[in-house]
Amino acid sequence: MAPGADAMPCQGKLGNGLGKENGKKSDEECNDFGQAKVARPPLMRHCISHATLADPFALECPVVNGVKSLGKDSGFIPMFRSGSCSEMGPKPYMEDEYICVDNLSDHLGTLNAFPSAGAFYGVFDGHGGRDAASFTRKNILNFITEDFHFPGGVKRALKNAFVKADHALADAKNLDHSSGTTALTALILGRTMIIANAGDSRAVLGKRGRAIELSKDHKPNCTSERLRIEKLGGVIYDGYLNGQLSVARALGDWHMKGPKGSTCPLSSEPELEEMVLTEEDEFLIIGCDGLWDVMSSQYAVTIVRKELMMHNDPDKCSRVLVREALKRNTCDNLTVLVVCFSSDPPPRIEIPKSHKRRSISAEGLDLLKGVLSNV
Repeated sequence: MAPGADAMPCQGKLGNGLGKENGKKSDEECNDFGQAKVARPPLMRHCISHATLADPFALECPVVNGVKSLGKDSGFIPMFRSGSCSEMGPKPYMEDEYICVDNLSDHLGTLNAFPSAGAFYGVFDGHGGRDAASFTRKNILNFITEDFHFPGGVKRALKNAFVKADHALADAKNLDHSSGTTALTALILGRTMIIANAGDSRAVLGKRGRAIELSKDHKPNCTSERLRIEKLGGVIYDGYLNGQLSVARALGDWHMKGPKGSTCPLSSEPELEEMVLTEEDEFLIIGCDGLWDVMSSQYAVTIVRKELMMHNDPDKCSRVLVREALKRNTCDNLTVLVVCFSSDPPPRIEIPKSHKRRSISAEGLDLLKGVLSNV
């Protein structure tokens, strides 16, 4: 994601630069075939997405109803392991940042130990330079955990942390005030996962082969964002907020905002989505818009599930998604995180066969005899 001035032709190649913050090594969809029609399972969404590209990739997916995970008393205990890949892509500079914390207690130290397992992940897609993204990556987790409401009121702590990071960017003397960043984080405490998003990065849950979008892309043309922007006196020109920015929410960008505390068409407030993980929730994909501009959520989930069944390595999965996006000529930097909730690979999905016996009625049999006798 970048302001309009950063748009450029794309011809991406995978280069070096694979990295992972926690020290690990980082290095088609359903279609109809003939007369025997195979129905493509609908994408499960929490919001309307602009990415609806179709891909010829066969799916083996059972029907999953609803969005919120069920089975709270199933006894499922998630464990967290992640992989990441971050590439400059076709752009001449890299503005993305990310963080992967598979063990929150170890990361924060024993004084902040939690009664259950915890993890934290985030993608920060910068624009106007890397300052805002880099600052947010380094400080956002501390802003959350040091908030007065944490851990009793996690949602309030998350919202406060985004505001605090935004204001800190305004006050920082050594940072470019025209730099900005989107921010998408996933905080997991036990089985509860809360997604906080401001911008057009996206979090997608893989649930037994189905893609469930846990965030909304904050594009200026999105109906709810457009109404909010226009109500606050902003304008959208050719898909850009005030003709300058291709997102409706971001941290930083203080050259476009008024005094701290004032309402502004460019919002730093995150939208939150909370869910309880169950055995059916296999992995989470977090990616910047460089991935989702060229790939649908369902296609990404299908690729990751297939790869995990082969090698069970989330690092390799993230690299495969980045390579696929580059093949599709994405125009942006690429950062992808894949977070697994189990040490085992996803199970093979067996489609139950129908055991119904079909028979012809007596009337139908008589009619068939009559037709055959006249042949």
